[in-house]
Amino acid sequence: MPEETTWLTPAAHEKLSAEFEQLTTAGRQEIVARIAEARSHGDLRENADYDAAKNEQGMMEARIRQLRHLLESAEVREAADTGKVEIGCIVTVTNGDLTLEVLIATSENKVSGVQTAAPDGPLGKALLGAEVGDKVSYQAPGGEFKYTIESIRPFEG
Repeated sequence: MPEETTWLTPAAHEKLSAEFEQLTTAGRQEIVARIAEARSHGDLRENADYDAAKNEQGMMEARIRQLRHLLESAEVREAADTGKVEIGCIVTVTNGDLTLEVLIATSENKVSGVQTAAPDGPLGKALLGAEVGDKVSYQAPGGEFKYTIESIRPFEG
């Protein structure tokens, strides 16, 4: 199976790299200290603090693996201005009643105030490759949705 590449803005890459660094250094040290403290409370078979710390350690290690994979397979770049909807563009769409601004990118690129649509999701797939003025529609669990593309611009963040 081919390796999936995830597009990341430089800002998103920096944020995820900082989280990875924190978890693999201070995060691991903190959890080791919590486990040691819980161990000192006695019988491990009935030690809720120990169980909670071990569970947290497992979740943290899973997040570290997820971040490592994401950072190793990421394509870090600014979005291009091609006049078509591409990954990394902010697209303004309307259906007459509702106007949305949508960033076409994975959730790792999420920014406050802008809805994110995954490129492999229903809205993202419908928008990719379209141009200003195009009408797009897609089927989602809530029904069929139709929008007209009002504007396209590269995300700058």
